[in-house]
Amino acid sequence: MKTLAIDFLLKKAPIAIAMVDTKLNFINYSNQWRKDFTLNNSDYIGKNLFEVIGETPGQFDKDLKKGLKGEEIENLGQKYILPSGKLQWLKWKISPVKIDDTNDLDGLLIFLEDVTEDKKEIELLHKAEAVARIGCWEIDLINNSLYWTKTTKDIHEVSEDFVPDLAQGINFYKEGSHRDKITELVGTAIEQGKSWDTELIIITAKGNEVWVRAKGEVEMAKGQPVRIIGTFQDIDQTKKMQLAHEEISERLKITTQTAQIGIWDFNLETNELLWDNEMYQIFGVQKDDFSGVFEAWESTIHPDDKEKALKATENAVAGVKDFDEEFRIILKDGSIKHIKGTSKTIKDYNGKPIKLTGANWDITNLRSTELKLIRSTESFIETFDNASIGMALVSPDFRWLKVNKSLLNSLGYTEKELLSMKTLDITHPEDILASKSFHTSAYDGLNDTYQLEKRYFHKDGHLVHVVLGVTVVKDMNDNPSHTIAQFLDITDRIESEKRLQTLVEVTKSQNDSLMNFAHIVSHNLRSHSTNMTMLTKFLTMEEDEEERKNLHNMINNAAESLAETIAHLNDVVQVKTGTLENLKSIGVLNTVHHIKKSIGGLLEEQNAVLNINVSKTHFVNAVPAYLESIFLNVITNALKYRSENRAPIIEISSKIKGDHVLITFSDNGQGIDLKRHGDKIFGMYKTFHKHKDAKGIGLFITKNQIEAMGGKINLESTVDVGTTIFIELKKA
Repeated sequence: MKTLAIDFLLKKAPIAIAMVDTKLNFINYSNQWRKDFTLNNSDYIGKNLFEVIGETPGQFDKDLKKGLKGEEIENLGQKYILPSGKLQWLKWKISPVKIDDTNDLDGLLIFLEDVTEDKKEIELLHKAEAVARIGCWEIDLINNSLYWTKTTKDIHEVSEDFVPDLAQGINFYKEGSHRDKITELVGTAIEQGKSWDTELIIITAKGNEVWVRAKGEVEMAKGQPVRIIGTFQDIDQTKKMQLAHEEISERLKITTQTAQIGIWDFNLETNELLWDNEMYQIFGVQKDDFSGVFEAWESTIHPDDKEKALKATENAVAGVKDFDEEFRIILKDGSIKHIKGTSKTIKDYNGKPIKLTGANWDITNLRSTELKLIRSTESFIETFDNASIGMALVSPDFRWLKVNKSLLNSLGYTEKELLSMKTLDITHPEDILASKSFHTSAYDGLNDTYQLEKRYFHKDGHLVHVVLGVTVVKDMNDNPSHTIAQFLDITDRIESEKRLQTLVEVTKSQNDSLMNFAHIVSHNLRSHSTNMTMLTKFLTMEEDEEERKNLHNMINNAAESLAETIAHLNDVVQVKTGTLENLKSIGVLNTVHHIKKSIGGLLEEQNAVLNINVSKTHFVNAVPAYLESIFLNVITNALKYRSENRAPIIEISSKIKGDHVLITFSDNGQGIDLKRHGDKIFGMYKTFHKHKDAKGIGLFITKNQIEAMGGKINLESTVDVGTTIFIELKKA
């Protein structure tokens, strides 16, 4: 009997499930499997899996082999290309099956789902942008030049000094039909003077795909095109929202068509009963065979439910209570359906009931499912206890009623410990309100099922992130009795996402710095190279011995300057490589004290006062050598550029700012004119005071060191008042 029940449940499962033997021949499969993954309605029992389902990803075959070795495999989405060229995503879970108590493998249980539409929707939503812009452009056909406004350059994600030509402009369009289309339109405009208005995709300089609307108007002179002007509009957000809206609208249309809700009207004065087409389908009646009177409906009601249904109708007609009942009907072929019916009573101006209007829908599958659930209690318990994800039964007052082994493993408690608690006892405080809200809505009948992400405290104190899915279970009187909760542990995924986000932020910062560095290398080395080339040329041409000695000295000086530049550039390179692997938790106060000790003589020589207001509990993630270098450079700069009219005073403080530590250095020195120098304050070889030791490299390297560790630096300064430097580093 148990085997029959399992086979029946597998056949009727609403998802695609198949059971195969160790040779991948079908033992059994669900009806949904037949519908989704077979080519016709033949019986495939005994046939090989790959003879039936056609093209699948290579990873699916590999996972099947792992399953045959006893591994349980789950793939949340694999993309591949069908022979037709169409993209498809499949999701699967493969579980080894052992029927008896031996260790021998009897086959595999395969769960397979086509998630193509969901994946496409996710990809579309991820590409949506927030801002739409319009730029202008002009093609001068006489001079063969192309001009873009700033907004047009912004849309293409190029720099403001970018000078495009016609070929470059066309090559920004996506290769294939988009580029071919714009090439054709521009060619036709030049040859025939024909304007255009089209929507295409470009690939920006940063590699981003953006939908744009390009319009071009041709100006003629003496019958010949001389200029093309137009607009260039970023329609990416609108276009993608439009595509998403069309997809959602189509889904809504399908949902409405498949809801199978029948609408009816009953005229109490004429005994006329009107049905829509869905009502005829629900009751299995041909429209021409329906008499259209109340008795025609009454005759379909199951004898055991007739008294209840007629009593409810009498109450509705009398205005005592609207019709709201479940009842069974008997179709002409003898089959039985469960129907849910509701109605409203319409009255005339005198309060007399004159009409009932209502709806019926077929709930046979729902009631059948409930009965099957009752019959399969034993099977459910086995599935519950051995599920690979956490499962629990929870009471209306949040008490654990039953928990499985997977949940105990995730939370670290014993079964006895957990059953003595409420779910809210180990819920993160910030998630309690949402949990209560969803829980209340479910028990009030507003939502029979719900899903949310939340956090629980593990027994050892760390957080466990889960996706919680909850279904309300009702008793035979349709009253909520408890909930079935499923807990998918996503802690590793959440932690990985956090680490990845940190890596992305730091990498982006480093990429920006490296681009700046490339410009510096190009400019500085080219200057030295040009200078040495010129001096060498002069030397070969000069005959005067005294002047040749002078040129030799100038060449030596140029070589030394080049060597110094290379050393500085090497220092910058060292900042940009290997930083992430060397981050450690470092105490800010300890580092400040270490710097103070190392420059004690310098502080005493200049009568400098160092006021330190840094908490010993403030720690940052940093490279130790970088942090010392940063603090040393900032403090020695304050001493180097001190005021000649007063003794140096340096204030150092720290405070928590979100997930960062803000470290502030304030001095009373010469200050910097930010109106003149603010845009190049952290540039390489930028100096702002006439000091013999000023090289213009210190703040540049300091900024690079800070950004390489995921931090940022800023400053405020007033001439002859002093400078305040703000450094933010990630809290350890």
